[in-house]
Amino acid sequence: MNLNVGQVIEHVVRKDHMGITELSRKLHVSRRTIYNWFDQESLNFDIICKIGNVMNHDFSEEFPDDFARLRDEARAKKNALMDTEDNSTPNYSGAVNYWMNKYIQLLEKYNELLSQRYPNTYLDKEMMSEE
Repeated sequence: MNLNVGQVIEHVVRKDHMGITELSRKLHVSRRTIYNWFDQESLNFDIICKIGNVMNHDFSEEFPDDFARLRDEARAKKNALMDTEDNSTPNYSGAVNYWMNKYIQLLEKYNELLSQRYPNTYLDKEMMSEE
């Protein structure tokens, strides 16, 4: 006897202590929706995962092909993301060095202008004594 997806889910739900009323409340759907899912030959994989999460049940035993496909898709997305990051990650260390040097140059210029504007300051005398 070949069971459809809805029948498999119904079997798991009825074995569980939670009950259909509590399941429908936690999924924010009506009891009628749950019963309609039981009649479906196929069901959206997201719905199966949501039911499993609410019931704390791993449906990977009942639907190994769907979970294997999901795992493969997740790996492919992760690899694509890693490839994208490797190729498009900017080199921030060069930017940091650029701005650090720019900041130091501006400070030096500022100090030079201050010493020209206020030649008899303590800072200027201290610098002269070091020379």
